[in-house]
Amino acid sequence: MTRKKVKLAFITNDSARKATFKKRKKGLMKKVGELSTLCGIDACAVVYSPYDSQPEVWPDYRGAHRVLAQFKRMPEMEQSKKMVNQESFIRHRISKAADQLKKLNKDNREKEITHLMYQCLTGKGLQGLGVAELNDMGWLLDQNLKDICKRIEG
Repeated sequence: MTRKKVKLAFITNDSARKATFKKRKKGLMKKVGELSTLCGIDACAVVYSPYDSQPEVWPDYRGAHRVLAQFKRMPEMEQSKKMVNQESFIRHRISKAADQLKKLNKDNREKEITHLMYQCLTGKGLQGLGVAELNDMGWLLDQNLKDICKRIEG
């Protein structure tokens, strides 16, 4: 049986929020331990809680201090190389989505022009096509001719 997707919103009930926090914190600490073990990496987690005066640290204070000291000894350029904040993460995702949209639009345009080309070959003719369609069809024909020449030579 699958679980339903949890709606990410602030939990207004104090006892439910505290219980959820404890469960999620336990799961996070377990994941950090698994990541460290499975991938053979140094990792630590420090979680501050509104319910406790001291933060919970994984694996322990000494281990976390060692990992953080190792991180701080790295050159600043190396430290920030893969570091991401929310803004840069969102910007990167938007950029990636925009690139993907651009590629899909290009692919769709090529398919539209290919369809127009097939219609012309079946007798529809070039009447009613605008300058943009004719230019795109010329470009597509050039690409197809280049592909044919490469196949013949290869």
